[in-house]
Amino acid sequence: MKFKLVVDKEAEEEVIAVVHEASELTEQIENLILAYTGRHQITVYHEDEIVQLRFSDIECITVIDRKIFAIDQNGVRYRMNRRLCDLEEILPSYFIRINKSTLANENRIRRFTTVYTGAVNAVFQCGYEEYVSRRCFAEIKRRLNRK
Repeated sequence: MKFKLVVDKEAEEEVIAVVHEASELTEQIENLILAYTGRHQITVYHEDEIVQLRFSDIECITVIDRKIFAIDQNGVRYRMNRRLCDLEEILPSYFIRINKSTLANENRIRRFTTVYTGAVNAVFQCGYEEYVSRRCFAEIKRRLNRK
């Protein structure tokens, strides 16, 4: 197998892979490339501080009391000054919508639990729980089955 990297600041970025057949490796390469947005972090606010928070450190982004918060791996809440629909466009592809007001980092979901009413909750690695809508859960199951 050969590898070639051409750095040209004037050219449009593209990645071309020529392979004999698709494999787990080609799928991982495709997911990595499609998840890359050119940005690795976002500006958030915590108390009186302005902080740069890496996307990979975010467990979920949710609406609490009509304000948008990012919750990190320690359960700390950071206020954000963007709308969910705007965030959805810039976040890497491993962020998925789990209900009308929450975007979740699928790599940080520890497990799904069922509530006595039959509803499903996503439990994140930091311990935070958020309900999963039935419509979104169907898409989550499809994504998990592809892995």
